[in-house]
Amino acid sequence: MRIPFLPTFLTVIVTTLAAPLGARVAAQTPDSTPPLPVRVDSTPALELDSASTESKAPVKPAEKPAEPKRPLTAEQRAAARRDSILDLRWPVKGPDPLPGAILPAKRIIAFYGNPLSKRMGVLGEYPSDSMLKLLDSEVKAWEEADPETPVQPALHLIAVVAQGAPGRDGKYRLRMADTLIERVAAWAATRGAIVFLDVQVGHSTLQAELPRLASFLVRPNFHLGIDPEFSMKNGGLPGERIGTYDATDVNFASKFLAELVENHKLPPKVLVVHRFTQRGVTNYERIVLRPEVQIVMHMDGFGSPVLKRNTFRQYIKAEPVQFVGWKQFYKAKNDHPRTTIAEILRLHPKVLYIQYQ
Repeated sequence: MRIPFLPTFLTVIVTTLAAPLGARVAAQTPDSTPPLPVRVDSTPALELDSASTESKAPVKPAEKPAEPKRPLTAEQRAAARRDSILDLRWPVKGPDPLPGAILPAKRIIAFYGNPLSKRMGVLGEYPSDSMLKLLDSEVKAWEEADPETPVQPALHLIAVVAQGAPGRDGKYRLRMADTLIERVAAWAATRGAIVFLDVQVGHSTLQAELPRLASFLVRPNFHLGIDPEFSMKNGGLPGERIGTYDATDVNFASKFLAELVENHKLPPKVLVVHRFTQRGVTNYERIVLRPEVQIVMHMDGFGSPVLKRNTFRQYIKAEPVQFVGWKQFYKAKNDHPRTTIAEILRLHPKVLYIQYQ
């Protein structure tokens, strides 16, 4: 799958999208082997069309009924043994939650994307009213499936978007206007939702991008996401190569948020770190846990349930940080079949952040 870039400039009326983003892909490997990134297609970007955007409401795909239990294969038994060994690494010993902390008391259900693109995620794929109703339905489904864990709805906006072209400053990223962030914040307010600002730095850095977002992140309901896939610190074009973050990058973002929390007397912030490759996050064991920041290592990728569980096991469960997340796609070409809520609830450690794209 390829996801379109936004244009290298914005006008009052946005009419076209620029070069496509790279795919975020779950490992296409059996349980017995480590996952490898896969590139899927090269579909060109589509133009924004205000008429088609208002065309029809989304239809939530029906989840398949559970199949009758079958005897485990040798590979499944081996995977179960590995899981039992990895279970011993959880829960992670970290600071006790401060007053106002979202995790682990609640589960976050987040809609991801950008309103300027119908192909970057559900947040921009449908008219806002239809999108919010679909969010309502997912929240209800999770509440019914796990009544003991309250649900916190969220909108996860890509606020700094990696680009296929260098742009005026050669950083291969485009910063969204404050007015767009305010628009998403207004949508979130209608649902009591929190807002995540996601950062794809391209050839820039977190040190350069996060200070500009501080005026939003000081709000109690704003949180942060960082995406190693589009951090091209080792060179290359976003979407042509898969980027990386180190523990030092995660620690910078965490410290930045912690200082905001301390200086402005805020409730703890949530920091989502996307990951679906081994090199996505290096030196995970050096990531510092702070009481002011709750870190979610998010299994970011697509594929069948078996393949996604393998990615979850290899890169999230086997390298424990603090809390864990899981990506869900609506398009069948990405998740086929989609992992059911019941299957996600059986995962260990408990998944407390679910992102829909």
